[in-house]
Amino acid sequence: MATNGATTNSSSSSGSSNSGQPASEQQAGSTMNSITQVFPPIVELNVGGVFYTTSLTTLQKDPESLLGQMFSGKSKTPVLRDSKGKFFVDRDGVLFRYILDYLRNQKLVLPENFSERERLKNEAEYYALQDMVESLTVPKSLSPIDPSFLVKTTCGTITVSYRGTFAFGRDGLADVKFRKLNRILVSGRVTLCREVFGDTLNESRDPDRGAVDRYSSRFFLKHTFLEQAFDMLVLAGYKCQGSCGSSTAGGMMVDKKPGMDSEEDRWNHYNEFVWVRE
Repeated sequence: MATNGATTNSSSSSGSSNSGQPASEQQAGSTMNSITQVFPPIVELNVGGVFYTTSLTTLQKDPESLLGQMFSGKSKTPVLRDSKGKFFVDRDGVLFRYILDYLRNQKLVLPENFSERERLKNEAEYYALQDMVESLTVPKSLSPIDPSFLVKTTCGTITVSYRGTFAFGRDGLADVKFRKLNRILVSGRVTLCREVFGDTLNESRDPDRGAVDRYSSRFFLKHTFLEQAFDMLVLAGYKCQGSCGSSTAGGMMVDKKPGMDSEEDRWNHYNEFVWVRE
C-alpha cells in the first residue's frame, strides 16, 4: 500500500535470474529501479531551513526542470523528508521564493534594486530553469564593465552631510569648544561613492547593498573627520558647488536627550555639502 512520500516496491518475479546472479541481488536491483513517490496536491517544502507551501502543479510546471523531475516521480533518487515530514531541498531557502514565483507566473519579476542576480542565476541553473537563466543574464551592452557604461558614470553628484554639536571643556575650561560629529552621511550614486571613499564607506545600513547601478542615501563613513572626506572628494576631481545648514538651537531644549549635556544640546546643528564632478 502506497502513502504520501512512501515508496512502493515491486516484487521480484522469480528467485533467480538467467544471468546467474543470486536471488537477493536480483530482487534488490529490481526494487531500486522501481522506486516511486506519491505526492499530495499541496506540497510542504523545507528549502535550506525555509518553509514553503505550494501546489504540486506549480512544481511540475516545467517538466524539464529539476523540480519537475523530482515531483513527478521521474527522479533517479527519492525526495528526502525532514523530521516533520516536509520535503527537503538542500539549497538557498531565501532565493527559492523567486524560483517559486517564476514557476507560478512563468516570468521573472524581481524587486527594484535587487542585488543578488548572480546568486539567483546560479540557483536557476541548478534547477535547470533555462528560460529563467536567460532572463537573469545581463546583456553585455548593459554590463557595468562595459567601457561606455564607465564613461557615463564618471560625472555625478555626491552629497555629504552631518549632524553635530560642540563639546565643551570641563574643570575650568568651559571656554574651550570642540566640534563633535556623530556621523558623516553620504548620498549619491553607489559606484561614485565607492570610488571616492573606498574602504572608509560603511554600507551596513543600506538594504540593497551589492548592486552598483543605483542611488543610495543610506551610506555613512567609518570616521568622523569632515576634512578627510573633503580631501578624498577633491582628489577624485569633485568641487563643492553648494552647502546649507540649520542654525543652533540657541535656547534650552525642552526634550533633551538622556545623558546629553545641556550646553551640547543647545549647539545641535545640521550641515549639508553638495559636491559635483563634471
